[in-house]
Amino acid sequence: MNIALILAGGQGLRMGENKPKQFIDLLGKPIIIRTLEAFENHPEIDSIAVVCLKEWQDELLALIKQYKIKKVRWIIDAGENRRQSSYNGVTAIQLDCSERDIVLIHDAARPFVSKRIITENIQNATKYGACDTVIPTQDTIVKSVDGSILDCIPARSELYLVQTPQSFTLKNIVSAHENYSDKKNVEQPEITDDCGLLLFAGVPVSMVVGDKFNIKITSVEDLYVGKAIIEAMKIGYNG
Repeated sequence: MNIALILAGGQGLRMGENKPKQFIDLLGKPIIIRTLEAFENHPEIDSIAVVCLKEWQDELLALIKQYKIKKVRWIIDAGENRRQSSYNGVTAIQLDCSERDIVLIHDAARPFVSKRIITENIQNATKYGACDTVIPTQDTIVKSVDGSILDCIPARSELYLVQTPQSFTLKNIVSAHENYSDKKNVEQPEITDDCGLLLFAGVPVSMVVGDKFNIKITSVEDLYVGKAIIEAMKIGYNG
């Protein structure tokens, strides 16, 4: 079974709205519905779980009914941060799933994930046990420890920008969460995504090539980009 786990626990404070960014309208449809439809309409996705702020779950349920999203099987309380929300999600679905099932963990605010990306995530996670969606960086990246003085310029050929989904066998992602929690007596790095948990546990992660349309909407500027992507898709442009 292939399960999409949609993380919708963010507050979206940078948007200046009175609602989380994933519930903001984007050309007549909430962002989260556009995201859910990408997985709803993929033939290899069997079920969907949504990790959502408790106070927005009634709104989410109403939207799921309004837009006839049929594959949502679980709605789960969000945690205090992304890692905790991911952990809440994988532990909740664990009761109904096999450890060999594939979990595609995806940001609710990435509404333009393509069918190809989803398909290749399923393939790679099945073959390797873990995969990340990435795109090569086209810009030179500099590193500064103090935020004012440049320390080094890493080789651009070795750098990638991370997107989602990040996909795993259920066994691998649950074990990675538990490994991180069990090592409270050692120095733990700050984990900002699920693949970081796998790397911390020493588990190799394969890569799937993403695309430039698969943006995460986090700012007002991103809304304008998102509208342009929708218009481009209407005329058949795929990047």
